[in-house]
Amino acid sequence: MGRFHRHADGTAHDHSGGDGHDHDDDHRDVGDHSGYDSGPLRVEVLERILGENDRTAAANAEDFASAGVSVVNLMSSPGAGKTLLLQRTLERLASTTRVGIVEGDIETSLDADRLTGLGAAVSLVNTGNGFGGECHLDATMVRSALPRLPLADLDLVIIENVGNLVCPAEFAVGEHTRAMVYSVTEGEEKPLKYPVMFRAVEMVVVNKVDLLPHLDFDLDLFLANLADVNPGVRTVLTSARTGEGVDAWCAWLTGITDS
Repeated sequence: MGRFHRHADGTAHDHSGGDGHDHDDDHRDVGDHSGYDSGPLRVEVLERILGENDRTAAANAEDFASAGVSVVNLMSSPGAGKTLLLQRTLERLASTTRVGIVEGDIETSLDADRLTGLGAAVSLVNTGNGFGGECHLDATMVRSALPRLPLADLDLVIIENVGNLVCPAEFAVGEHTRAMVYSVTEGEEKPLKYPVMFRAVEMVVVNKVDLLPHLDFDLDLFLANLADVNPGVRTVLTSARTGEGVDAWCAWLTGITDS
């Protein structure tokens, strides 16, 4: 999946260098791609996969609409702090907002266990169990989780996607909006290196800001790089460890459920 970019019209564009096209600056590949066997057949297969995913995502969206529940697809790289942020979120929202969690991981229930008992319904999806060990959740995986959530009794569902900065952005799952957690330990250049992910979201939670005094990290440069690939995207600075900025994140979530 990482060799493709999906356009707004739903078509898939092959970035592996085998189509003979010159790409603009946003789509330029570097390095030797001679080992990739790419071409029209590969793109056709990918478009069929994405087409089937979109049909299932539409069915998910219909179920969410029927239940009157708002859905956020939350993405990040591994270790950015999604699960701790969700713990802090549930601690703040449990008394006012009925929350369900779809917890996506390749293996283990470790993150689902951390969120259990905090007032939310939690439905675990291990992609290693019948889904090929994928590094993302797709619409079918999310659909498999829905019978274990009382959708009609919820206000908000947060999908904690598998930790990965590439593949999750390619797959709609029926969500209303997308957000990502980015850790300041990851470096300022990530929006430029992984633009598809950073373009795909409406909110970027810049996490672990309590570590800034101990890092050689230029926050202004990161924000400028983010603005280059996704002008106007909402941002909030947080430390899930200390609680800084978590109220602002929760206010954004509450605004989604109220809209």
